[in-house]
Amino acid sequence: MTDLYAATAPEQQPAWQTLTRLAAEAGSRSIARLLDDDARNRRLWVPAPGITLDGSRQRLDAAVLDALLALAAQQNLQAAIQALFAGAEVNGTERRPALHMALRGQPGDFAGIVDAGGQAIEPAVLETRRRVLDLARSVRDGSLRGHSGKAIRDLVHIGIGGSHLGPELVSEAIGPTPGAPRCHFVANVDGDALASVLAQVDPETTLFLVVSKSFSTLETQVNARSSRSWFLERTGSAGAVEHHFMAVTANVGAAAEFGISPTRVFPMWDWVGGRYSLWSAVGLPVAVGCGPEAFSRLLDGARAMDRHFLESPLADNAPALCALLDIWNSNFLGAGCHAVLPYAHRLRRLPDYLQQLEMESNGKSVQRDGRPVGVHTMPVVWGGEGTNGQHAFHQLLHQGTRAVSADFVLVADADHELPDHHRWLLANGIAQSQALMAGQANDDPHRAVAGEHGSNTLLLDRLDPHSLGALLALHEHRVFCQGVIWNINSFDQWGVELGKRLALPIFDQLGGAPAATQDAATRRLVGRLRRPPH
Repeated sequence: MTDLYAATAPEQQPAWQTLTRLAAEAGSRSIARLLDDDARNRRLWVPAPGITLDGSRQRLDAAVLDALLALAAQQNLQAAIQALFAGAEVNGTERRPALHMALRGQPGDFAGIVDAGGQAIEPAVLETRRRVLDLARSVRDGSLRGHSGKAIRDLVHIGIGGSHLGPELVSEAIGPTPGAPRCHFVANVDGDALASVLAQVDPETTLFLVVSKSFSTLETQVNARSSRSWFLERTGSAGAVEHHFMAVTANVGAAAEFGISPTRVFPMWDWVGGRYSLWSAVGLPVAVGCGPEAFSRLLDGARAMDRHFLESPLADNAPALCALLDIWNSNFLGAGCHAVLPYAHRLRRLPDYLQQLEMESNGKSVQRDGRPVGVHTMPVVWGGEGTNGQHAFHQLLHQGTRAVSADFVLVADADHELPDHHRWLLANGIAQSQALMAGQANDDPHRAVAGEHGSNTLLLDRLDPHSLGALLALHEHRVFCQGVIWNINSFDQWGVELGKRLALPIFDQLGGAPAATQDAATRRLVGRLRRPPH
């Protein structure tokens, strides 16, 4: 197996030098002229499970595409993909594999893979999935009841980051089934977030799901403790906690100290990062609100994309090609930001989800061996739903001064009975990508639009659990490919920890502890905001 950590800095590869030369020549070719090459267009039209990638409106010709594929070969991308699925230690700083694909696998897919302790991972994954689906059914049919014998009507999911964004996105995108319990999501430590949810629920008919691998994530712990206090004040029964609180965590002992029964604890394994955890028990709200069948189909769609990613040659591999097009736009055409533009109201949270997945994964400045990177890594990811964004930030895309790239996400078939609405939605999505590409000439400089901004179109057959699972898995694998090309570790996030650590003494200082050791700006803010402890 190829040693991933022996990869070369990308800018030292011959293909990188070729791409640098080709980028200097790219300005002389318009995207509209490139579209005259049918053979090129066919190479950039890539079917995948539930999704078609159309990269034909990118500013590159066949020579650039060949050089990008050569760069991928020189950076051992195909071998890296095989190593990822084989359970290699791709997360070098934490000495772990990244096996989130196993969470959506079928029996036999990962039969030979063991964890750091030598235990086979597949049996635990399948057993946990069975427990999740069984619990969801018992909540939905009313057989699982609260301490007073009443059926469960609400589920409050308490997490943050990947353990929050994924299930919230999917729950909204798929939508609840009629009569299902309501699912609420609390992440922000801002008390308004929790208070607004608690005002809507009854303690006797509410389940709380606390999601934290360590069971010590600050925001999650604060929200969980406040939820428990709210529950105890209204029920007056400490013994009732175990009937209404569950956890997804690796720290069973801490969950037990909180009052959660071991039978209500679902595992979170160290080979799964939070932003890849949707497919585990973290996705319980999807199974409860949207239904066990919908959750299973979500997993099936992601698994289908996994097989496509693992088995397809790079030239026909949708996640790999997306990543290579990202490299071209970011590193060679100077696009420092990437807009995610879902033309589907139910996918309005997709930009938030991808911000976390992509920027937390690949917002890195050192290579896998600790040396500084010599090229830019992840661009800033942002965006919003169409057509709302057209009346907000699309002005910058069309007439701003910065290079940008974009993904348009379109859904071929609508689930509603307003066909003209969907036709207008699709027409606007297609037109916006066309406008980014072609622009418009005008003697009035205020009305001229330069164009020549490349974009992808990701076309979903329909917005159902299977296609949604495939879409999210495509982006997971896209991130991995980017990381391999840039020679960085996509699976750690040490930068996130710094602010958390600095917040601890400031919290005490806001309550009255001395702040003399803080810098002048922090001391001034603490002095202005200081409140006595409650």
